Amino acid sequence: MPSACDSLLDDIEDMVTSHDPTPHERQFARRNIVPRPRRHQLQPAGEELQTDSVIPGTQKVWVRTWGCSHNSSDGEYMAGQLAASGYKITENPSDADLWLLNSCTVKNPAEDHFRNSIKKAQEQNKKVVVAGCVPQAQPRTDYLRELSIIGVQQIDRVVEVVDEAIKVFRHVDICHTYQCVCIAPDVYDPLFLSLSHSCLNACTYCKTKHARGDLASYPIEELVERARQSFQEGICEIWLTSEDTGAYGRDIGTDLPSLLWELVKEIPEGAMLRLGMTNPPYILEHLEEMVRILQHPRVYAFLHVPVQSASDSVLMDMKREYCCADFRRVTDFLQERVPGITIATDIICGFPGETEEDFEQTMELVRQYCFPSLFINQFYPRPGTPAAKMEQVPAHVKKQRTKELSALFHSYKPYDHKIGERQRVLVTEDSFDSQYYVAHNKFYEQVLVPKKPEFKGKMIEVDIYEAGKHYMKGRPVEDARVFTPSIAQPLQKGQVSGLPQLCGALSFRDHWLCQLSSHLCPPSPRNSKI
Repeated sequence: MPSACDSLLDDIEDMVTSHDPTPHERQFARRNIVPRPRRHQLQPAGEELQTDSVIPGTQKVWVRTWGCSHNSSDGEYMAGQLAASGYKITENPSDADLWLLNSCTVKNPAEDHFRNSIKKAQEQNKKVVVAGCVPQAQPRTDYLRELSIIGVQQIDRVVEVVDEAIKVFRHVDICHTYQCVCIAPDVYDPLFLSLSHSCLNACTYCKTKHARGDLASYPIEELVERARQSFQEGICEIWLTSEDTGAYGRDIGTDLPSLLWELVKEIPEGAMLRLGMTNPPYILEHLEEMVRILQHPRVYAFLHVPVQSASDSVLMDMKREYCCADFRRVTDFLQERVPGITIATDIICGFPGETEEDFEQTMELVRQYCFPSLFINQFYPRPGTPAAKMEQVPAHVKKQRTKELSALFHSYKPYDHKIGERQRVLVTEDSFDSQYYVAHNKFYEQVLVPKKPEFKGKMIEVDIYEAGKHYMKGRPVEDARVFTPSIAQPLQKGQVSGLPQLCGALSFRDHWLCQLSSHLCPPSPRNSKI
C-alpha cells in the first residue's frame, strides 16, 4: 500500500489516460506517415559543423543494447530514427556526445552492466538517454533519476527525447506503433523483424512482462511489406523476433502459420528466414503446419523452445502453463517429421523450491535429447516478481547445479557425426576471432569457412572436415557454383533502412521533398515513423 508521500506514478504506463489511443489504434493510424528529417544545410564532405549553439540533430550518438533479439530490433530501430533525423551513429563511445543505453531486465548481471555504463557515461560527461525494459518497469529507481527515459512502447519518440537530452532537458513520452525504419546492420548481418510486443504468459520470475505489457501483434500485411523491402535492400537473412513468436496474432484474429506462409512467398532464392523463440503451449496447436513451414528450403529447420525445467512442480511454480510432457511432444513430433532439426532450449537452475529430484529430472531430459544449443541460467530473483518472494534455493546449491548441468552439456559433441558431409551454407558474418567467415546450414548449425570476400552474403557448398562443440569447419567445394541470392546490393552499415521506395534512388531529404511536392502524404509531426 503506497504511503501518502509516495508518488502516484508507479510506472511510465500510468501516464496513459482513457483519452489516449490504444496500441492498435496507433498501429492502424500510421499508414501514410513518414519520418520527417531536419532540413540542415548540407556540409562539404568531411567538414564538421562548427557552431557555438546547441543544435539537436548534429551530434554523434553511441547506441548500446543488452538482451534478446527483440531488444536488438528496438535498438536498430531507434538508431535508424536518429540517423534519419541527422544524428550520426558512431561505434566509438568516446567520440559520442550522447549514449543511448537500451537495457534488459531479465537477469541481474545485465542490469548491473547497464547501471555501470550509466556511471561510466556520467564520469565522461556524456549525455545519457536510457531505454528498454529496466526504465519501463522501474522508472523511479535511484540511479535513473535526472536521466532522460524511453520506455519500450515509446521508442518511436526517441528523436524527441534525445533532442531534449542534448538541450539538457528531461523528456518522457508514451507511444506504441509498428517499427519500420531502422539503421542498417553490418552489411550481411540478419535483420531482426519484430512481430509483436509482450506475450500472453505471466511467469513468476519474469520482469519483461511488467515492462512490455499486454500482447500487441503487428498486422500481417505490414510485416510482409517490411520483409519484402528488406530483401530489396540487400538483406539475405531475416530473424523473426518477439517475447513469444508462437503467440503471434492471437490478439488480432490470426496466427503464426498464417504469417509465415505469407512471408515465405517473399523470400528470394538464396536468402533465409529464421524463426524466433516460441513457448510450448502455442506451438502445440500448429505442429502440422510448423512441420511444413520448417521443411521449406528457405526457412531454417531451427526452433527455440524453452523448457526451463523438466519438473512439473517447478513449472507450476513458474506459471509456465505447460508440463514437461508437452515439451517432449513438441520435440519428438518435430524431430520425427523434420529430420536433423535443431531444437534449442533454456533451463533455469535453482528456481525457488527446486529439489534435488526436480533437478535430476532436468538432467535426465538433457541426457535424453542432447540439445546442441542449450542456454543455462542460474536463477536470479528480480525485484517485484512473485518468485523473488518465494523461499530461495541457497546460492551455493544454485551454483553447483549450474556447474553440473554445464558439465553435462559439454560432455557430448553434437556435430562429430557430420564430418565428411557436404552441406550448402549461407555466409553472413565474421567469426569472433576474425579468422573465418560464419555460415549456417539448413539446420542453423554454425559452419566456419575461409575468409574470402567473394563468399560474403552467398550460398556455397562445403565439405565438413572438422567439428567442435559449437561449430563445424567447412572446406569450399572446388568448382562448385557460388550462389548469389536474388537480392539487391545491400545497404552499407549505418544507412537508414526501411524508407519508402517511392521516388527512386533519392537521398532521404530529397525523398521527403519529393513526397511533399507530389502530395503523396500530408505533413506529419516530426519524428513520426512509417
